[in-house]
Amino acid sequence: MSARNEAGWRAAPALPRDYWVPGSVYTQPDIFALERREIFGRTWRFACHESELPEPGDYRCVEHAGLDLFLLRGPDGLVRCFFNACSHRGARLLSAPSGNARKITCFYHLWTYDSRGRCIGIPRAEGYSRAGIGKSQLGLREVRCESHLGLLFINLDDEAPPLEDYLDGALAPFDSILRSGPLEVFHFSRTVLDCNWKAWHETNMDLYHEYMHVVLRQTQVNAMPMEDRALQVFANGHGGSGRLRAAYDGYRGFKGRGSDEVPPLPGTTATEFLFSILFSGSAVLSRGTVMRIDTVSPQGPDRTVLEMRGLGIKGEPQEHRRIRERHHNQYWGPFGRNVPEDMLAAESCARSFSGTTANHQLIAREEALTGQDDAILRNFYREWSRHTGVEWDCDAGARS
Repeated sequence: MSARNEAGWRAAPALPRDYWVPGSVYTQPDIFALERREIFGRTWRFACHESELPEPGDYRCVEHAGLDLFLLRGPDGLVRCFFNACSHRGARLLSAPSGNARKITCFYHLWTYDSRGRCIGIPRAEGYSRAGIGKSQLGLREVRCESHLGLLFINLDDEAPPLEDYLDGALAPFDSILRSGPLEVFHFSRTVLDCNWKAWHETNMDLYHEYMHVVLRQTQVNAMPMEDRALQVFANGHGGSGRLRAAYDGYRGFKGRGSDEVPPLPGTTATEFLFSILFSGSAVLSRGTVMRIDTVSPQGPDRTVLEMRGLGIKGEPQEHRRIRERHHNQYWGPFGRNVPEDMLAAESCARSFSGTTANHQLIAREEALTGQDDAILRNFYREWSRHTGVEWDCDAGARS
C-alpha cells in the first residue's frame, strides 16, 4: 500500500453517503447560513439549568442562532424566554450575563416590561396617540421555553413539536439522576473555539477517539469489553450510550474515585459513565459522581462558543461538594485531563478543512451499535441533511 497522489487524495470516497462527510460542511458560509436558519432556528436547544434561576426575577442571558435572548423566572415560578431587545428602538435590555430584575427597564428611553414580556410603562405615552399605538401592542417577542426535569430548553419556531416529542427518550438514561431530587450548577465555563460547531460536537459522539486521551486509555478502554458496550440512536438525530464502566484506581491521582468517598449521583454507581447527545448542539454526560452539560453557540463557520456546566446534588454537605468538584475537574473543566485535548482535536481538524489540506472525513465504523461504532455520528448527519437539504455522493460531493 502506498501514499496517494493529488488525484487520489482529493477523490471522494467510493463509499455510501452515510460513511463519509465532505469538508465543505464545516467551511462554507452558505451552509452555515442554512444551519442557522433551518437547524438552530427550528430545533430545541438547551439554554440553562433551573438552578441558575432560583428566585423570582432571576434572569440569564443566552445567545442562540445569532440572537440575544434572556430567560427570566416570574413571580408565578415559571421561566419564560424573550428577545433581549426593546420594542421601541431595539436597544439591548439586559447587559449583564445574569442578575435579578423584577421589571425590565430599557436604559435608552425607560420603556418598562414585566416578567410576562408585557409593556407596562412608556414615558409620555400620549405622544404615540396620533400613531395609534399603545402598550398593549408593544410587548416583547416571547420564545418558546419548556423544561425537562430541570433542564430548560428554548425554541425559536412557534410551530415546532413539543420538547418531549423532540427528545424521543434520548434523556431517559438520566431519568434516575434528574428525578431523584434537585441538582445545581457548581461549575460554568465559556470558551471560544476556532472551529466549526460540528467539530466540537463530534468529540462527544465519537467513542473511537478514546485512544487520544491517556486518561481514557487507562480508565475506560479496557474497563469493559467492547462487545458489551451498548450504543443507542434516537429519532431527530439524538444518540447516546447505555451504562459504560470505568476503572479509576489504576490512574495516578484518581485512587478512591470509584469507591464511596462521596455518594454517586442517584441511580448510578461511582464507576458508571453515560452520555446523551442532543441534536443539534448539546450533550449531557455523567461520570459516576458528577454531570456535565455542553452547549455550542456557532458564531460562524470557523468560530464556536462552548458553554460547559458541572452539576451536583443541591444541599449536599460541603465536604461532598469539594470531592465532587475535584472529580469534575479531574476529567473536565478547562484544566482537566480530557476536555483540553478534545478542544485541540476539534481545532486541529478545523485547520485542515479550512485550508483544504483535508477535504473529507470518514464515519464508517460498523460494530452493531456496540464498542466504538460510528452510528451516532451517522444518525446526526442524516438529521443534519434532512434539515439543511445538503447531500453528497462520491461523484458530485456536497450539494444542496
